[in-house]
This record gives sequence, structure tokens and C-alpha cells, in this order.
Amino acid sequence: MTPVVLCGGSGTRLWPLSRTYTPKQFLPLTSSYSMLQETVLRLPKTINQGIFICNEEHRFMLAEQLRKIDANNSTILLEPEGRNTAPAVALAALQAIKDNPHAMLLVLAADHVISDHGAFHQAIEHATAAALQDKLTTFGIVPDKPETGYGYIQHGNDGEQFHSVKQFVEKPALDVAKQYVASGDYLWNSGMFLFKASCFIDELEKYCPEILVACQQAFSGAEQDLDFIRPEKSAFLSCVSESIDYAVMEKTSNAAVVPLNAGWSDVGSYGALADVLDKSDEKSNVFVGDVLTHETSECYINSQHKLVATVGVENLVIVDTPDAVLVANKDKAQDVKAIVEQLKQQSRSEVSFQREVYRPWGKYDSIDMGERFQVKRITVKPGAKLSVQMHHHRAEHWIVVSGTAKVTIGETTSLLSENMSTYIPIGEVHALENPGKLPLEMIEVQSGSYLGEDDIVRFEDRYGRS
Repeated sequence: MTPVVLCGGSGTRLWPLSRTYTPKQFLPLTSSYSMLQETVLRLPKTINQGIFICNEEHRFMLAEQLRKIDANNSTILLEPEGRNTAPAVALAALQAIKDNPHAMLLVLAADHVISDHGAFHQAIEHATAAALQDKLTTFGIVPDKPETGYGYIQHGNDGEQFHSVKQFVEKPALDVAKQYVASGDYLWNSGMFLFKASCFIDELEKYCPEILVACQQAFSGAEQDLDFIRPEKSAFLSCVSESIDYAVMEKTSNAAVVPLNAGWSDVGSYGALADVLDKSDEKSNVFVGDVLTHETSECYINSQHKLVATVGVENLVIVDTPDAVLVANKDKAQDVKAIVEQLKQQSRSEVSFQREVYRPWGKYDSIDMGERFQVKRITVKPGAKLSVQMHHHRAEHWIVVSGTAKVTIGETTSLLSENMSTYIPIGEVHALENPGKLPLEMIEVQSGSYLGEDDIVRFEDRYGRS
């Protein structure tokens, strides 16, 4: 069995914690591990390394998070552009069949919470029994309330381990959702699946052959790039955008569903996030970070940067990050996506980046910015090297705080240690490397007429970005 973990999605409803370049699946929202890492760690130990599907911008973050949990032997497929779940899983199925014609795929989202791992493992066993009968099996969440934010699956009561699927239903109105839950014949659609890779390919060819053809062409033209597999771009972009449900599951006569009652949540809002976390006090508050309160109840308060104090408030979401603060009524918190749309319309950087940005060589934190200057704290991992590059509009001053920096400016290379500094003029080709065994910590002061991240001309790059 091969887990296929879908790592796309922007997580706009959890802004400002989640941003375009650091969406919620890569954040430690429910534990010290990211949601992606939690997804891998909850798998049964008998399941082999998986296939992970993400986009270009997240590839190094994904690889680094897998490395930290010893899952770095997994396969990473890079989508040239998101085309929904059906094409993504088609690529994974083709990859799995290449390695093993009898492969079975366990398709998971990278950003779900499942608290009862034992119940989850048992559901996988039941779904495996269905898949061995050539069923395309989905996991249906046993509803505990009428929910209008999920699609539903109506099932037959014709099996012990799994049931037949009568129909998939779109997100219902509240009164209809109440009827569904009361009947006991409906489950929430989780978007998780288990089936033979070959069976999925057969059904995709039957019901959506244009997707299969595009994915086959993209896969046959794929190239290996470092630890990543890049499907051929033009072929993949010719593929229609479609979900597994629409492309296959709603049409096939071989669908089955396994009920799952394991503390599942897709963490689709701050209210949902607060529900899955332990309460911090007897007033049903959830606190993360440095928080002080008085006469405060039913709140989710997350401080990433400074002390947050509240007096006499209730049912609020308060999220403080170094560059943005969100205050919302918890019942309206999912509407934060409206703020994200405003940020996009104004082309503001807060929609895309955290102040702290991760790169394959390490990370940087933009600690101050003004007219014609910017100050960053840079951390370079041992043995890592930034690209050989130059800037048209800015000069840079580097000060080593700790560790050792190997600096190349033009034709000159030198070693800088703690408290030493250097200057890179505008237009000068330069490179930075950490030759040591400890992290390199530096302060970078940029000055010039334009300080955007796109003012970089790369000549050489060990991470394939030149």
C-alpha cells in the first residue's frame, strides 16, 4: 500500500497564520509537528514510503519536513499548476504502477486532523478489504451534527466493513443537513480514498479519458530534478481541472464507503481549529503563545510575536503575527478569506509571505523595513549555499553574528567569523556559503532604490533555481 498525500491548497481561511507560501499543511497548528508531518506519522507502520504531490513553491519546505521525520525516501511529484484532485491522483497512480503493477493507493489530504489513530487504522483495514474486491473506496465521516460546509455520501446498509454508495450529495442547506444526520444513512465526504492504482486508472479511462491521456503524456515526459519529479508542463496544463468525485466516484458503479469515526476535522476555520485543541482554562478558551486574559471566554487567541491581553470579551479569534493581526467573531472566522481577497487585489505581500520565509538553504526574517532600506536576519544551514547572484538595484551589508561564512564577491573569496562584516556593491556578483557544522546566523542590511525579492539574477544554484 502506498500513501498518496495531496499537499496543495492555500489555507486562506487560516490567514494570517497560513499564507500562500506557507499554507496550513506546513504549519504546526495542533502539535509540535506540522499537519503534513502528523498525516505521515499517524499512518500504520506497515505502510511504505509514500508519494507526495505539491507545487513548485512548496517543494523544498515539503522535502525538509519529510527529512525531519525520516520520510525523505518518499517520491515528490511537482504539479506545474493545480488541476484539482483527479489529475494529481492520476499522476500518483501512474508513478505507483511503474514501481509495482499491483500497488494500492491510500489517498490523503495533508491538512486533516484525525485524533483516534486506532479507529483510523481499522478503517484502513476495512477499506483494504473493499479495494481487494476492486472497489474504489472512500472514507465517510460519521457526522456528529448537521454541517452545511461538507458534501455528504448516502450509503446502503449492505455490509459490515464497507457499504455501497447510493449517491454523492453537494453541500446541503441546514434543514436538509438535519434530515441527513437524523436518517443515519449519510456520511460526510472526507476526500480520502483507498483503491488499486490500476482500478482507478481503468475507471478514469472509462469516465474521463481526456484527463488520463493528458496525465500519461505529462508522466511520460517527466524529468528528475534533484529529489523531485517534474511532469511535462504543457501536457499537464492541457488537462482539465476536476475532482476525483466528479471525474470518477459519482459515475462509477464500483464505489464503496467505509464509515470513519476517529475524531476527524479538515480544520477549515479558526473555530474548527479551536475545537480540536485542548482548552486552556475553565472558560473554554484556547491560548497559544504569550496570552493574559480577564473575564474572557470562548476565545481562540494565538500570539506569535508579543503579549496579547484581553479584558471582557467572548467568542473571538485573535491572531497576532509579526506583520499582521486578525480579530474576528469566531462564528464569522471562516469569512477571513474576504480579507485575503482584499490583500490580493491590493497586491500586498502579507497574502503570500510570513515575515519569516523558508528557503532550501535555510531561512530569513525581515526584521525591519523603511524607505530605501531593509534589515533581515539570515540563517544558513550547515553545508548550504545560496545561489551565485547579483542585484541591479540594491547593495548589501553582511554582519556575521555566529558561525562561519564563506563569502565570494567578484573574484575574491574569504571566510568571515563572528563579528566580522563585508559589503556587496550594486551589480557585483556574489555568493554566500556555510562551510561549518553549525548554523550560520547573519544580519543583512539592504539599501537601494528597489528591494523586492525579484531583483535577483542567479548564475549558479545547487537547488535548480538559476
